[in-house]
Amino acid sequence: MRKKKRYVFLLLTLSLMLFSCTPVLNRAYMQEGEREVSFQELRVHADQYIGKLFILGGVIVRTKFTEPGSQIEAMHVQVDGYGYFEESGRSEGRFLALAPQEMVLDPIVYQRGRRITLAGVFAGIRKGKIDEIEYVYPFFQIKQVYLWPKERRSYPANYYDPWFYPYPYPYYYRYPWWQNPHHPRHAPLPAPTPQPKPKKEQEHEKEREPGRK
Repeated sequence: MRKKKRYVFLLLTLSLMLFSCTPVLNRAYMQEGEREVSFQELRVHADQYIGKLFILGGVIVRTKFTEPGSQIEAMHVQVDGYGYFEESGRSEGRFLALAPQEMVLDPIVYQRGRRITLAGVFAGIRKGKIDEIEYVYPFFQIKQVYLWPKERRSYPANYYDPWFYPYPYPYYYRYPWWQNPHHPRHAPLPAPTPQPKPKKEQEHEKEREPGRK
């Protein structure tokens, strides 16, 4: 019985190891794709990189249908050689990625906050705006995209999300306070400190005590 348990445990361990080493995108794309070139380099020397394949991780800011195809705006996340997110990796800012018309990316599915890993061909830069700020986006033509499953996480009150916005800020300011049980406004109020009574009231109470003359 113990041998069977060990055998099952060994199989599960090997399966997990094999699964963790499986790339999320086509192996040829993962081997060919560039991951280390910075967005600043792409902005400055865009002509040198046009037509080259890149592997990108990102958190979706917005997805929309356009005439050329489905377009994703995402906040860049560094990924490893298998396409998995490097939680301690750097972010290069936002980028745009356009899927061909036959690859329909529905905004309801590819919604804000979902994580993606994609292989895309660099196609130059695009100018746009983030609110009122002028912004220069690296622009990619999608060859393949992997949409990560939704995650359910329990964030501590002081959690900082370095991926979704250019400047991190506390988690409890990202949502209305009534939706976040960790918000300081949900903390129980301290018990009031009893205040000593004035001397006059104390003297009156002593006079009213039964048996006191």
